[in-house]
Amino acid sequence: MRRAFVVSPDTRLGNRVGFAVARFDLTRLFVMRSSRYLAVAALLAVTHAPLPAQPAQSAPADTSISKAEVAARRAAFAERIGDGVVLAFGGRTLVHDFTTFYQLAAFRYLTELNEPDHAFVMVVRNKVPQTTLFLTKMEPRTAFYYGTSTDSTNSVSRTGLPARSFGALPAVLDSLATSGLPFYHIPDVETMDFSRADSLTRGQETVKALARKHPTLTIRNAMPHVLAVRGKKSAAELALIRKAVEVSSEGHRAAMLTANPLHEYELRAAIEYEFTRRGAERVAYGSIVGSGYNGTTLHYMKDMDPVKPGDLVVIDAGAEYRGYAADITRTIPVSGTYTAEQRQLYQLVLDAQKAAERNSKPGMSIRAAADSTVVVRTKGLAALGLIESADAQYDPPWRVDCTANPQGCKQANLWMIHGISHGIGLAVHDPLQGDLNGGRFAEGDAFTIEPGIYVSTRALDVLPDTPRNRQFKAKVLAAVKKYENTGIRIEDDYIITDKGLERISLVPREIPEIEALMKRRRVIQP
Repeated sequence: MRRAFVVSPDTRLGNRVGFAVARFDLTRLFVMRSSRYLAVAALLAVTHAPLPAQPAQSAPADTSISKAEVAARRAAFAERIGDGVVLAFGGRTLVHDFTTFYQLAAFRYLTELNEPDHAFVMVVRNKVPQTTLFLTKMEPRTAFYYGTSTDSTNSVSRTGLPARSFGALPAVLDSLATSGLPFYHIPDVETMDFSRADSLTRGQETVKALARKHPTLTIRNAMPHVLAVRGKKSAAELALIRKAVEVSSEGHRAAMLTANPLHEYELRAAIEYEFTRRGAERVAYGSIVGSGYNGTTLHYMKDMDPVKPGDLVVIDAGAEYRGYAADITRTIPVSGTYTAEQRQLYQLVLDAQKAAERNSKPGMSIRAAADSTVVVRTKGLAALGLIESADAQYDPPWRVDCTANPQGCKQANLWMIHGISHGIGLAVHDPLQGDLNGGRFAEGDAFTIEPGIYVSTRALDVLPDTPRNRQFKAKVLAAVKKYENTGIRIEDDYIITDKGLERISLVPREIPEIEALMKRRRVIQP
């Protein structure tokens, strides 16, 4: 999170020394001066695990992505194309100075070029790729602000690929459009989750113009082929994912150790500080820190409300390390101790996660793993009186054909509305090999398991007014009020190796473990 900001060596040293003094000696002084310093003192009182000995600014040698590996990625991609012209644009220069640039995942996967405003053309014949970068020249004065960029004189040494000026791209495309080869376009979108809404990018506008100029040209979407080769993670990728998860795990520990927080943003500050302290470039997605009612909103990211003793806080946050994302969620009690009702729901979600773990081994069905968590949670919800029975149905507030899809109309779905797994990698929602192998786990997979339950009367309020729903509400309302505004999600990261399933996010998740860690928090008196 830095851009064109110059700090003198003396200033950096002063900041470092000043922070050390504040952290270890001045907490009491802050509190004595004014109660408004309480939030700051709470963050400074976090107990930090020691950093590893290696420099945080560079990845270990065994976790770097080599030019040879990137070339192998392009070869695997070309194998799927067969014959054709592939066009891809990278991300654009930012139009603000609030953050630094991060490359689009697909472009980075095939080039490892983390700079803006570039493109590449890959000509594939008989499954053999020839790739050329088209680079936007950085003006000399701009380079003094943002650093130098790759150009045609150093492209081969940096990326293994030859390069030409970006200005030459239109003529090259026009020429290749007459070659008889089909075109494949890799959409230049931040994430495929929002690709339909992100339709006016430079790459997609270029493809539209090319189609108008060459109306007989065949143009296909190449993203499915990129996602297919991204499913299996290499050893180098798994090492980077492990590192991202390790950094993220320490962030969650820091949140659990934050002294008497008063607001959601204090917990977010603690966790994101630890990410940065351990070398992460940025958060892998907007940190979700939702207390009480906010914890029942799945993607709540405002993180501004007070946290109150007696409430739970859902903390869904992960770091990005050298482009690779982690995704971890913990649900912790503000007071440091779970209530009896919170323990019941928390243990139910944890039991569901462990059921999925037992069913997430090489060759096993991804769907079966998800279904196993549904069975556990449904039985538990029925036992707690939050649904009429395991098979009871209702009329959802969204469109579902209950005759064709009776599972979609089970009452339990109201309290557990999201899926329980997705791949992780260059994107926080990355492809899995199961997308191509019949939906089964395989060695080289990296993914999450994240069951959840979210209970609030708000969910009952949005139900359509039907006889079946009126009966449902009448039967469960007392139980819903008992567990009102309780959101619980437990999410861990996993990889599959030649030895089987491995959970790599080793953050406390058992109730006694979390409560024991939170007892170590320092309490600051105002």
